[in-house]
Amino acid sequence: MKKQRVVIGMSGGVDSSVAALLLKEQGYDVVGLFMNNWEETDENGCCPAEQDFADVRRVCDKIQIPYYSVNFAQNYLDRVFSYFIEEYSKGRTPNPDVLCNREIKFGPFKDYALSMDADFIATGHYCKILHENGVHHLLKAKDQNKDQTDFLNQLSQNQLDKVLFPLADLDKSEVRKIAEQNDLYTARKKDSTGICFIGERKFREFLMKYIPAREGLIKTYDGRVLGKHYGLMYYTIGQRKGLDVGGQPGDEGRWFVIEKDLKNNVLYVAHGNEQKLYSKGLYLKECNWIPSAANQQSFRCNAKFRYRQSEQGVTVTFIDKTQEGYTIRVDFDQPQRAITEGQYCVFYNQTACLGGGVIEGVIF
Repeated sequence: MKKQRVVIGMSGGVDSSVAALLLKEQGYDVVGLFMNNWEETDENGCCPAEQDFADVRRVCDKIQIPYYSVNFAQNYLDRVFSYFIEEYSKGRTPNPDVLCNREIKFGPFKDYALSMDADFIATGHYCKILHENGVHHLLKAKDQNKDQTDFLNQLSQNQLDKVLFPLADLDKSEVRKIAEQNDLYTARKKDSTGICFIGERKFREFLMKYIPAREGLIKTYDGRVLGKHYGLMYYTIGQRKGLDVGGQPGDEGRWFVIEKDLKNNVLYVAHGNEQKLYSKGLYLKECNWIPSAANQQSFRCNAKFRYRQSEQGVTVTFIDKTQEGYTIRVDFDQPQRAITEGQYCVFYNQTACLGGGVIEGVIF
């Protein structure tokens, strides 16, 4: 009987390495496929993609599976990076990893894998999936500290079809242990952090290459001018570091960003009491629902507004389209700190990710 073929996306990290190993041990015909999504070298003249593919080769040779590389750099520029730059130019804070999953890994990558006669595709994400009567449910991983369902909140039913997540029931420590026991080259490789195309470079310096800096004033709500900012796109709501406004006479407590006034190019800050950072709800223009939208106008669930945040109780209400284009209102059980436009609000019940949408407005 012919084995079922699984094409697994391999990044050169320990998670996808162990996922590939587990699939082979489960009896699948496993093929490793490396995605080259970014071709630019870093500040040291090195191309991280070349280094990562070298690690993929070492792992695939060790576990004796074939491997290939496919270049999606142009797709990434068109579908992910252009959106990233556009959002930052508006003073918002996007999450390109969410978009990369929807527009690349479960888009062109999946199509390419299926063209290789794959029965399934797989990744090293920490999450579970339930395929039930043609409906696909995205479930939380065993390791709640590593659960990555929030990064997959924009996937459609078609994109979740024929997908496997081999690390669903493993803790990160178990994954490391399996890698070490099988002498995989990536066993002790440091987890990647931050945005893939920025790498180890300083974020502000990277962004300056693509968005012209436009300096402006840093002010308090009572009109005090504390200094100058480098450009509103370099700051996020709630940010404390890098403001360079410390040591103001008579002021106690660290300064933090409370508002970015795009029209007047002013960065507003405060110190001490952080109540100005807290909001009672948010608005979405649209939401991707997994597997489908609720059939009632209002319902209760939990939500996250940033990675590794604990789930928060919310009430979701479908509303008539407002002048701003909002169609969904989310009210918090408890006030939430530093809700940021451009980030994702991701919904959950006890076991599953219900979907999510881009935060478009904040309710104070």
